[in-house]
Parts: sequence; structure tokens; C-alpha cells
Amino acid sequence: MTTRILPAAGDPDAARSLAALLGQLPDAEPAPPVPDSTSLLDMLGRLAAESVDELPEVVLVHERIGPVPALELVREVALRFPAVGVVLLSSDTGPGLFSAAMDSGARGLIALPLSYEELTARVQAAALWAVGVRRHLGGGADAFTGPGGRVVTVTGAKGGVGTTFTAVQFALAAAASGRRTALVDLDLQSGDVGSYLDVQFRRSIADLAGIQDISPRVLQDAVYEDRTGLALLLAPAEGERGEEVDERAARQVISALRARYELVVIDCGTQVTGANAAAVEQADVAVLVTTPDVVSVRAVKRMVRMWERLQVRKAEDTAVVVNRWSKHTEIQPSLIEKITKTRPVRTPVPAAFKELQAVVDAGRVQDLDNRSTVKQALWAVAGELGLLSVPERAAAPARTGTGSVLAVRAAGPVARLRRGRGD
Repeated sequence: MTTRILPAAGDPDAARSLAALLGQLPDAEPAPPVPDSTSLLDMLGRLAAESVDELPEVVLVHERIGPVPALELVREVALRFPAVGVVLLSSDTGPGLFSAAMDSGARGLIALPLSYEELTARVQAAALWAVGVRRHLGGGADAFTGPGGRVVTVTGAKGGVGTTFTAVQFALAAAASGRRTALVDLDLQSGDVGSYLDVQFRRSIADLAGIQDISPRVLQDAVYEDRTGLALLLAPAEGERGEEVDERAARQVISALRARYELVVIDCGTQVTGANAAAVEQADVAVLVTTPDVVSVRAVKRMVRMWERLQVRKAEDTAVVVNRWSKHTEIQPSLIEKITKTRPVRTPVPAAFKELQAVVDAGRVQDLDNRSTVKQALWAVAGELGLLSVPERAAAPARTGTGSVLAVRAAGPVARLRRGRGD
């Protein structure tokens, strides 16, 4: 049996040493080392999307990986790709780390510096385990997508572009299509998901921040089950408590939600913090919301550049929703795609705030009329992004020229964007 091995090592010297030793293993097919956690998760995601058979049997995680800490990365890989054997490489092989690695889902721990005998034994054991799990599960594609569902993050290019409204409508659309859906407010200092849905609840995501192991019972106590069918995890009422939710806490909460719900929609607000950066990195779908004006498009470009510098998300892996669009707008989706290198969705959301004003002011956006062109467009976008169980029924067709190639005029603000002022 040929064992496919995917190593992940952030240190170039460690990567070269690991690659050289893996090349000596019998019946091994090592891939080139990936340099960071983002590249590892992206590669595994692409391979799983093509075919389960394309996934490697063994993933080796070096202790000096980044930006996600090694143990957190082991936990994420084990959760999302449970039939892949994950092995941790560390200079610390004491009982404390061994126990933590096993709790995170690792199938073995190898001491650094590497020895040929130990590497061979651990890789073979992890590979046999992976093959056995795949055989037991019958090789079905659905068996390797993780024990839970998909995560979609919704981030605003800047304030006031409609981020929270978009996130809420995505979640409502998914719930209406029959998916068990959680909506998380990760705009930690100024989250308004509760205000939009007329919900007040004493618990928030901050109550989960200090818990090391989030059990289903603990999670249930923090989540509000709304009449709309959504499970809501709200931002803290006291904005200063948002500091309690760090990157580690966000990863744990998202992993716990992913294990319980088919879809997790996260409102990340407009500011980049450790918590929402971790959410965007973990997301299966990352959405940026913008309006078709110069300032907002520049903000999109600034945001995706920051994500790339932080190794959170690549521009081409980011979906952009253009809100408040009209056919008379000078800046069209095709131009936004060209300028930001992102991937705009086919359905722009029309500028029709009069349809929304009554329900927004009342704090009950779930009561928005089905005839609303804004609602129809956002539910169509949700279907386009794969958030619905039955998109044909749940997502009404948009009335805004979906799929058409939109013209761009090279005057006014468009010309200023092309000249790149303010980058």
C-alpha cells in the first residue's frame, strides 16, 4: 500500500529535513511541505472537494507551524477531515503534550529531532488507522467532510454597507430551506444581530471564552433558540467583554458549533481582530459586503490585502456581495472584481432601502415581505453560495439582472479607482 503524506512545517530548514527523511520511507508518496496552516487547510479542502480518495492518509504537523498553533491545527484537521491520520512533530514529548495532542485528535506524537525508525512506525500506524476508518465508512464522500456543517463568515468592507442585515438574511434563508442553522455575532463590541431580530438574552459568546472544553450542554446554555428556527449566539451586551473572546476561544466555539449545526453563519463586523480573523480562516465560505462606491471598494482592497498579509484568506477565495446596486451605478461588479482580485457573486443586491426601513426600525427583519427585491436577491445569493438545502425552492430569483455582464463607464469615480488613488 502506498501511503500519501502531506507535511506542514513553517520553518524552511525543518521542512527540508522532513522532506529528505520522508523520501526514504518505504511505499511512501510524500507531497511537498506546505508552509502554513492556511495552505494546509486550503489544500485538504480542495482535495476533499474533488474526491475523498484524493486526501492523503497522513498529515504531519510540525510544532513551528503558523499562524494557527500546532495543537489547534491538529484539532481543526481532525475535526474537518476525520479519516486523515494527523501526527504532531514536537521537541516536547512529555505526558502533558502527549495527552493534549491525543485530546486534539492526533494519531501520534513524534519527537524532534526526527529519527527514521520512529517516523516510519508512526506514519505506518496513522496510515493503517486512516485506511481502516475509510473502509468502515464505505468510502462515501459525505463521510469525510467533518462531523458538522459548513461555516460562512460575512464581513463588511467598512461600516454601514449592510453586513449584519446580509448575515441575518443568509441565516434565515438557510433555516427556511431546512438546514439546522446557527447565527453567531462576532462583532464583539457593537454587534446588532439581537437588535435586528428583536432578541434579548442574558448569555453571549463571551460566556464561552474561558471554557477549555465546550460540551454540547454548555453550548446549549449559551445559545438562544429563536422562533425563526435559528440558533443565536450573540455578542456581549457590554462591549468591553469582547476582549475576552480571543483567537483560541473563537476557534473552539466555531469547532463546537460546526459539530452541531449544518450551517454556521458568522457576522464578523468590519474590524479585524484575532477572533474574527480566526473565523475567516476557518470558514468554508468567506463573504465581503461592499457598496458600489469608491470608498467602499478601496476598503475591500484594503481588507483582502490585510487578510493575505496575515495569511488568513486569499483574495481569489473571497466572495464579494455588492449591496445597494443599480444599473445606473458607475462602479459595477465586474470592475470590483478587476480591482480587488476577488470573486463577486453573480447577483447584486438592489438599492431599495424603503422596502427595509419599517422592519429594520422595528427590529424584526425576519418579517420582511417575500416580495422585497432585496430579500429575493440576498436569498438568491445564499443559494449561489451553496448555503441552502434546496436552492431551487428557498432562493427566489433576483430581479436585478443576475448573470449578466454589466457595463462599466470610465468616468468620475471609476477613473479615480483605476488610477489607484488612496491605495
